[in-house]
Amino acid sequence: MKKRIYLDTAAGMNNPSSIHREGMQARKRLEEARSAVARFLGVHPDEIIFTSGGTESNNLAIMGTGHRVLKMPQHPVSGVITSVIEHPSILNACIKLEGEGEKISYLPVNFDGLIDSKILAEKLKPETRLVTLHYANSEIGVVQPVAEIAKVIRKHRKKYSTQLPYFHLDVCQAVRFFDLNVAKLGVDLLTINGGKIYGPEGSGVLYVKRGIKLKPMFAGGGQENGRRSGTENLWAIEGLAKALTLCEKLRDKETVRLTKLRDYFIAQLLKIPNTVLNGSASARAPHNINVSFLGADSEYVVLALDAKGVACSSGSACSARSESASYVLKSLGASDARAQSAIRFTLARATTKSDLDYVLKILPEIIARGRQQF
Repeated sequence: MKKRIYLDTAAGMNNPSSIHREGMQARKRLEEARSAVARFLGVHPDEIIFTSGGTESNNLAIMGTGHRVLKMPQHPVSGVITSVIEHPSILNACIKLEGEGEKISYLPVNFDGLIDSKILAEKLKPETRLVTLHYANSEIGVVQPVAEIAKVIRKHRKKYSTQLPYFHLDVCQAVRFFDLNVAKLGVDLLTINGGKIYGPEGSGVLYVKRGIKLKPMFAGGGQENGRRSGTENLWAIEGLAKALTLCEKLRDKETVRLTKLRDYFIAQLLKIPNTVLNGSASARAPHNINVSFLGADSEYVVLALDAKGVACSSGSACSARSESASYVLKSLGASDARAQSAIRFTLARATTKSDLDYVLKILPEIIARGRQQF
């Protein structure tokens, strides 16, 4: 017959798990995307798990690696080390485990938002099973010393003749700008979010090094080699793989361009009286600018800029002053006033110097009015 009669809609259209022609074609496309992601990271395709995004990947890395480790007699007590400025998908997963009796250690950061690898070395114990951190912070853009951290972990493993702790790195804010070859990074698990790299929302990746036993979070059909059940979102996965390819192609050029724009914008913003930069000026992602316009109502500033055609975000989640101060900025030692007046600007591929000049033209008057609202 020339016409294909599709009588498998109960399985979903073009389900990669189906064995008919459409299913096999979908499987081929899925594995091509998996191979593309693996090449980007310098890993094996079977080490790639497709997820719904960064939150799921982080949760799977943190909670999925613990169950079997806890049963190992040489590690009767488990433990996780993270930092106080992690994304909520890491912090809340750790808090959940803490509520279930697992020991969690939280690394402090200095005023620039950086982790001290010496403190990590002190907190590492023979029973520590996982270190979970971000590469670049989503709020203040600070880039952690991953090479130093990996070195400390390797030294600890050698001392105790163990493969633990595993090192998990959330690179959602770093993909566009840094080499993420896994061997160079020295990580065992790695999280990518497609929505942060111009890929589809609801797409994500968790890299899991061969040999790591991962307990799935979902019970279901056993997709992704039994590690993440649920029919794969083929179109989103292909979009994520394409986005990674473009990131790799544009990385060097965009990193140089956005770093120049970032530094120019920061220098001009700091000319506004009583304005301070939040986070390290040097160890910083190229696209991130986080400043506090001291004495200004950040919510007012965001809404006033929005009315003028400029989208940015506030360091505050809500208008209740006692609750809105950013925990990230507070962890850096910032005062409530500084944390509550923080504004985050993040640059994109489409951002130009003329865009920033427009913001700089309208911003001083907005800040002045915002200070009257505070």
